[in-house]
Amino acid sequence: MHTTAIRHRGPVLALMCVGMFLVQLDVTVVNVALPHIGEDLRTDLSGLQWVVDSYTVVLAACLLGAGVIGDRWGHRTVVLVGLALFGVTSLLCGLAPSVGTLVAARALQGLAAALLLPSTLAVVNRTFPKREEKARALGVWAGVSALALPTGPVLGGVLVTAVGWRSVFLVNLPVVLVAAALTWRYVRADAPSRTGRLDVPGLLAAAVFLTALVYSAISAGRSGVSAAPVVAAVAAVLAAVALALWERRAAQPMFPPELAPRPDFVGANAVAAAMNFVGIGSIFVMTLYLQKVQHRDALTAGAMLLPLFVPLAACAPVTGRLAARLGPRPPMVAGLLVGAAGSACLLVLTPASTYGDLLPTLLGLGLGMGLLTAAAVAAALQAGPPDRPGLSSGVNNTARQAAGALGIAVFGALARDPESPARFTMGLHHIGVLAAVLWLAAAALTVRVVPRPERPH
Repeated sequence: MHTTAIRHRGPVLALMCVGMFLVQLDVTVVNVALPHIGEDLRTDLSGLQWVVDSYTVVLAACLLGAGVIGDRWGHRTVVLVGLALFGVTSLLCGLAPSVGTLVAARALQGLAAALLLPSTLAVVNRTFPKREEKARALGVWAGVSALALPTGPVLGGVLVTAVGWRSVFLVNLPVVLVAAALTWRYVRADAPSRTGRLDVPGLLAAAVFLTALVYSAISAGRSGVSAAPVVAAVAAVLAAVALALWERRAAQPMFPPELAPRPDFVGANAVAAAMNFVGIGSIFVMTLYLQKVQHRDALTAGAMLLPLFVPLAACAPVTGRLAARLGPRPPMVAGLLVGAAGSACLLVLTPASTYGDLLPTLLGLGLGMGLLTAAAVAAALQAGPPDRPGLSSGVNNTARQAAGALGIAVFGALARDPESPARFTMGLHHIGVLAAVLWLAAAALTVRVVPRPERPH
């Protein structure tokens, strides 16, 4: 490696962390702004669900394809394109005159996030070739990513309270401009590879499947079982069948069909999906509960969510070491059981509940997801092809993002309109039961499919 490249490795790592931080931040920062967006743009619960889900659906649908684009165009180029697109779409979000415009801009922002996530990781991987330094660099990259989670609600609360909801998007602009300029200066261009080919039919089928599935859940929550959610559900099933059939015949499929019969790989990703389904869906409805039902201001609500986000960020490095020493199964089971207990505590909430009543749910979900996240990723990587860790990581990220989008749709449909506090909290009770049952089932699946670590001879 050239001396200049070695000297610039610190700035390169910092810049790639900024890219990943923005991706993760925009998953959480928007939540505390939702009630203000709803009032200003005069939209109902389903509109607010799409403000969050349009970003997540596109991110999930495009993640695997974005890795191939990075290989073919060069990851430095894709990082620059992703930062530019993220900046433009952040501006469009901040200036959106209607909820439809905001949802469309958020969808394009999700595409930018999908470009950034795998390419920032690839640049870090290339910049630190030695195993020990690579492990340290990836630990920093993952740690900064985890810090975005507790930062989002607090930063969002401060910005919304002081300036207004549009500032949660516009604040990205100076960060993106500086990051793009420094990336151009410090990150070396990498030679594009022509070996990979973008699976366009698979990408489109995945996007139709996720969009139709989320639309069906959101529409059912708004209007009940009617023609629209039924047609969307049928479209989702047809897209899923088309995706499965195409991936079997595609020359370079996004998801190699030979992975489907492997219960350890599928099971580990199913558990990761269950984690995000419950976690991201719960964050969405609890934000609305604090602001719309209990009438807390954005900053107070953001601070009240810290007992969920801080353990989630703090546990990540500890769980990684536990999974390395004990295998991923023990922390996964422990996290699922703790999270199930936390979700069950939603059953005690009323419109007038104290913060002490909500705290066990926040702590349970935060600790549960903190124990789960790194362990579930480790289980998926161990079960995947040893020579293709990027594929295993991409599938795991896609499963988690897709499940998070679906969780927002389903939990929002169960909770209904927060303008009716009694009905909303009854919906939280239903969510608590569903979440606890789902995580207990995931714990049983973990015991069944995640192997114990081999004992040394």
